[in-house]
Amino acid sequence: MEVIQNSDWRRAAEILARPAGDLSDFRRQVAPLLDAVRTDGDKAVHALAERFDGVYPQPVEATTAEFDAAESVLSAELKNAVLRAYANLLAFHEAQKEPVRVVETQTGVFCWRKSVPIDKVGLYVPGGTAPLFSTVLMLGVPAQIAACREIVLCTPPRRDGSVHPAVLFAARLCGIRRVFKIGGAQAIAAMAYGTETVPAVWKIFGPGNPWVTAAKQLVGLDGVAVDLPAGPSELAVIADASADPAFVAADLLSQAEHGTGSQVVLFTPEEGLIKAVQQELERQLAVLPRRTFAEGALSASRAVLVNHLDEAMDWANAYAPEHLILHVQNPEYWAEKVRNAGSVFLGGLTPESAGDYASGTNHTLPTGGWARAAAGVSLDSFVKKITFQKIDPQGLQDLGSAITEMARAEGLEAHARAVDIRLQKIKLP
Repeated sequence: MEVIQNSDWRRAAEILARPAGDLSDFRRQVAPLLDAVRTDGDKAVHALAERFDGVYPQPVEATTAEFDAAESVLSAELKNAVLRAYANLLAFHEAQKEPVRVVETQTGVFCWRKSVPIDKVGLYVPGGTAPLFSTVLMLGVPAQIAACREIVLCTPPRRDGSVHPAVLFAARLCGIRRVFKIGGAQAIAAMAYGTETVPAVWKIFGPGNPWVTAAKQLVGLDGVAVDLPAGPSELAVIADASADPAFVAADLLSQAEHGTGSQVVLFTPEEGLIKAVQQELERQLAVLPRRTFAEGALSASRAVLVNHLDEAMDWANAYAPEHLILHVQNPEYWAEKVRNAGSVFLGGLTPESAGDYASGTNHTLPTGGWARAAAGVSLDSFVKKITFQKIDPQGLQDLGSAITEMARAEGLEAHARAVDIRLQKIKLP
C-alpha cells in the first residue's frame, strides 16, 4: 500500500482516487452483443457463450435432477453454514416490511402507500474466479420475501457445463426454480430482452465484471430497471491506537483478494499502526491462496496518516466506501458521524466478511462513490411503493378550492373542472 503522510485536502483528488473505471470501451463492445441477442435470441446466446465461456451446456436450464444432486454432494458443514446465513438474512430482511399506514391528511382525505412486488426479476450471480453462491442468498432472500412472481437466475457454467452445487442449493432455499447456465453480457441481454428459452424480466440485479456492468448500463437505457452501479469491491478502515494490526490487515486483504480492480484504504492518526499493518500485510499475504489478486489491489490502495479521528471520518465520508470498518474505541459514537457508506462494521470483532456472508445484512452495495447517494440492495429493491388515496364528500368540498386555485394558476383548466363538476354533483350544504 502507498503511504500518504500529508493528508492535505488540496491532495483530495489523489487521496480519494479510485482505480480507473471507464466503461466506455466496454459499452462500445457490448452494444452489438446485446443487439445480437435481442435479434436472434437463443442462437446468439449460444454463439456468445461458446465464444467467451468455451461451453454452452445442454440443457442450458438447470434440471430438477441437478438441483437434487447438488444438495447430495455438498458437505453437511457447508449446508449448515448456508442455512444459518439464510436464516439471518431472512430475519433481517423480513424486518424491513412496512405496514400500510393510512394517513388522513385533512378531514375526509385519506392517503396511504403500499409495497407491491416487482413481478419479474432477474438475478445475475458471477462465477469467474470464485463461485459467489453467497450472492444467491443476498438477492434471492429479499426477492422471496417480496413475493416476486417470477425469479430468473443466470450464472456462468463451469468448464464441464455444470453449475456449482452451492449455487443450486442456495437457489432452492430461496424458492428459485429457474437457473440458467449463462454468463457475461449475453446473460444480461437474455434476461433483459427475453429469448425462446430465457424469459424477459423487468429488473436485473447482481454484480459482475466490466462486461456485465456495461451490459446492465445499456439495457437500462432500453427501459429495463437495474439495481445499482456495482464495480470492483472496496473497503475503508478507520483505526486508532486500540486497533489490532493483524485484524486491520486481515480486513484489508479480505477485500483486496477480490481482484486487481478492488481498492482498500486505511485512515488513521497512528503512524506506528500503519507500519505494523504493513508488516502484517506482508506476513498474511505470504500464505494467501489469492495472493496475486490481493497484491494487484494493494498496488492501487493507500494508507493515509491523518491528524485525528474527526479528520479520518471526514476523509471516509468524502471517499464514500462500499464497506467501512470502525476499528476504534467507542465505535458506536463514531458510527453516528458516518454519512456516506454502503455498510458499516463496528469494532474489532466485526469483520467485513460477516456482512459478506452470514450476519444478515446485504452485501450487494454501491461502489465507486455511489454510496454518497445510493443504498445497497434491500427488500425495497424488489418492490414498488404505490400510493393510494380516497376522498369523501366533505373532504372534496374542503380541499376543492385549493386544487382549483392551483390548477387555474398553472393554466390547466381541465384539472380544475374535474373538481368543479364533482362539487356540483355532491352539493353539500
